[in-house]
Amino acid sequence: MTEDKKTLFIEGKEVEFTNEPNLLEVIRKAGMNVPTFCYRPDLTSFGACRMCVVEVEYPNGRKMINSSCTMPPEAGIKVKLNTEKTRRIRKTVLQLLLANHDRKCLTCARSGDCELQQYAEEYGITDIPYAEKDDFLPVDHSSPSIVRDPNKCILCGACVRACSEYQHSVLGFANRGSRTLVQPMNGKPLATSECVNCGQCAAVCPTGALTINSQIEKVWKEITNPEKKVVVQFAPSVRVAIGEMFGLEPGVNSTAKINAALKAIGFDLVFDTNFSADLTIMEEAQEFVTRVTTGGTLPLFTSCCPAWVRYLELEHPDMTAHLSTCKSPQGMLGAVIREYVPQYYEDITPENLVSVSIMPCTAKKYEANREQFKMENGKQEIDYVLTTQELGRMIKSAGIDFKSLEGAPADSPFGKYTGAGTIFGVSGGVAEAAARTAYNLVTGEELKDVVINDMRGTHRVKTVELDLKGTKIKVKIVNTLKEAEKCLREIKEGKADYQLLEVMACPGGCINGGGQPLSHNDSNIKEERAQGLYTDDATGQWRKSHENPDIIELYKKHLEKPNSHKSHELLHTTYSDKRKDCYISAGE
Repeated sequence: MTEDKKTLFIEGKEVEFTNEPNLLEVIRKAGMNVPTFCYRPDLTSFGACRMCVVEVEYPNGRKMINSSCTMPPEAGIKVKLNTEKTRRIRKTVLQLLLANHDRKCLTCARSGDCELQQYAEEYGITDIPYAEKDDFLPVDHSSPSIVRDPNKCILCGACVRACSEYQHSVLGFANRGSRTLVQPMNGKPLATSECVNCGQCAAVCPTGALTINSQIEKVWKEITNPEKKVVVQFAPSVRVAIGEMFGLEPGVNSTAKINAALKAIGFDLVFDTNFSADLTIMEEAQEFVTRVTTGGTLPLFTSCCPAWVRYLELEHPDMTAHLSTCKSPQGMLGAVIREYVPQYYEDITPENLVSVSIMPCTAKKYEANREQFKMENGKQEIDYVLTTQELGRMIKSAGIDFKSLEGAPADSPFGKYTGAGTIFGVSGGVAEAAARTAYNLVTGEELKDVVINDMRGTHRVKTVELDLKGTKIKVKIVNTLKEAEKCLREIKEGKADYQLLEVMACPGGCINGGGQPLSHNDSNIKEERAQGLYTDDATGQWRKSHENPDIIELYKKHLEKPNSHKSHELLHTTYSDKRKDCYISAGE
C-alpha cells in the first residue's frame, strides 16, 4: 500500500476509498455487498437491523464485528464479509424478525418484492426456533394512499427517517421493549394524521408494513363491465420507470409500449397527462405573468404536487394565497375528459364514462378525492388512481409481454405533448416549462435556447435568475418538504427575493414518487429516470407548451384563451384550511 492512497482490504482484495460515508458503501463500490434492512443511501445511517455486520481486523491484529453501515472506512483494515460468526448473526436476526412477523407472505402486497422474504431464502431459513407471535394489531386502511400493517414492521426505522428527513416527521417510534412500534404521532390513523400521502415511507420500507392502497381490482371490474367505457391517462415520469418492472434499464422511454399495453388490458381510450402538463403551463404561465404585472401575491407557488398542497393547507393555511389556482395536470385532464370526451365519442356518455389515471405518486390518490374535484352530480372527476407499480402488476396479470410490445400512439384529441410537458416529471421541470412560455407571453417572441441547465438536476435546492428581455425574474426550485419549509420561513421573514417557487415533495421530483418501482437502494436511479425525460424533451417535435397543436385546438374550440372564464371554471381550484381535519384525538 503506497503512502498517497487510502486503501483497505475486502476479502483479500485491496480497495481504494475516498469520501464514502461508511464501510458499506466501500464494499458496494468494490462490487460486493452485504444484506441490510435499515440502510438507505439517501438517509442517515441508523444501524438498527444488524444485518450488515462484517468482521474487521485492524492493523494491530485486533478483530471486531461491526455494522458496516455505521463504521467509517479506515486505512489498512481487513474486512471479511461472510465468516461463520457474521453469517450466524444474520441468520439469528432473520429468525427473530420472522418470529415476530405476520408470515402470510402469499397474500402480502410485497410478496416477491420483500427484502425479508429475499434474505430468508438466501440464508436458507427453514426453521424458526422461537415462539410465533399471536397478538396481532389492527391494520390501518384509513388512508387513500398508504396501508400501514404494524404486524409486518421490523423496526428498521427507514420510514421514520424518510418522513423526518424528507418531509415533516409524521411517523415515529412509540412504546418500549417488545411493545415498540412505528406509528403516526399520538397513535392517530394515517387519514387523520398530518401525513401528506407522499408514499416515501412505503418506498423505503423493506417489507409489507407500508404499502400502496391498491385500486387494481376495482379498475379490473370496470374494464370487464361491458356497460362502461374506461378512459385512462398516464403521467410524465411513468414512462421512464415502468420498464424497470420488466427488465428494461431505468430511464428508457416506454411511452408507446404503455399505450399499447393499456389498450391490450382493455382501456377504451388512452390519453397522455403530458398533454395536460402543457395545458397547466398555458394557465400557470399566464397566471404568473398576470401576478407579476398587476402586483398580485408573490412568490407564486406551483400547485402540481398534491403532497405539497396538503402540507400548505395543514401547516401554513395563511399562505395558500401564494398557491397557483391551477389544478395539477392530473386534475386538469380529469376535468377535460369529463367535459369533452362525450362530445368527441358517440358511444361515451357522462353516465358510462370511467376515468382512471396512472401516476408515480401515491398522493395523487388523495388528490383525486379532494372535495374541490367533485362534480355537480357528486362524482369525482377521476374515479381511480393507480401507481406505476400497480400498472406493472396489471400488465403482468394480463399476460402481456411488455418488452416485446411494438407500441402504439395515444388517442385523440388529448394525446399530443411537447417536451415542456414531459419534463414536468423531474424537479425544476415545471419552472423550466413555464419559462419557455412566459418568455413568449412577456416578449411576444420565441425563446431560442429552451434548455435552462441551471434548473436541471435532482439536487434539493436550485435558484435561477431569468432575463425576459429586461424583465428580471428569480425562480427558486426545491424538492422535499423539509426544504420547502425553509422557503416558507424566508418568505414570512421578508427574506425571499424570488417571484416563483417550485416545490415537489419527493426527492428529485415525480421520477422518485412513492408509487414508482422500488429502487432497492440504488440512489442513481432517479438521475437515470430524469435523463430519460430530458432526452424525450430534446427529441420531441415540439418543445414549448404553446406549440402543442392539441392545446391550440382545445382553446380554439372550447376554452377561448388561458385564464378565461371557462378555463377558470374547468381548470382552476380553491384551497382550504385542513388543520381541523387532523387535530382531533386518536380515539375519535
